[in-house]
Amino acid sequence: MTRTTEFRQATMEDCDAIADIVRSLGAQNVGLAADFDSEAAKTWIHRLGSDGIIELAFDGSIPIAFGAIDFDTTEPETATLGVWVAPAYRRRGLATDLAERLIAFARDKGYRRIRGRLPDNNEPALSFLSAIGAMVPLRNPDMTFELPL
Repeated sequence: MTRTTEFRQATMEDCDAIADIVRSLGAQNVGLAADFDSEAAKTWIHRLGSDGIIELAFDGSIPIAFGAIDFDTTEPETATLGVWVAPAYRRRGLATDLAERLIAFARDKGYRRIRGRLPDNNEPALSFLSAIGAMVPLRNPDMTFELPL
C-alpha cells in the first residue's frame, strides 16, 4: 500500500500529535523545552493566532513532522522558521516541503525576513537551514533569510 504525505495546518486537536513528534526526537537538542507536551503545544498554537502557523505532515494517519512560523512582536517584520521531523521519516524531503509551505505563509503575511530556529550544537539543523536560506529569496525576492547569531 502506497501512502502519500499530507500536510495541513495544526489545530488544538493536534497538540498530542505535536508532542508525540517532539518526544520521538529523544534527548537531542531540538530547540524546544525538554518537558514539551500537549499543553505546551496548545499554548503555542493559541499564542500564534493568525500571525504564525504550525503545519503538520502525516503519513496516512500518522503524524510524522511539523514546522512552524513564529514571530516576536519586537521585530514585526521577522518570522522564525523551525522544522521537526520524527527520526524514522528523515531524509525524505519532508523538512523542505514543510519549509516551502511555511515560507509561502510568511510571504502571504508580509514578513520581510525569515530567521532560522537553530538549536545549539545541532549540525543537521545548521545544514538544513543553510539550504533553506538559499531557497527563501527564490520564493520571494523581497524576503531575506538569516541564521541566528
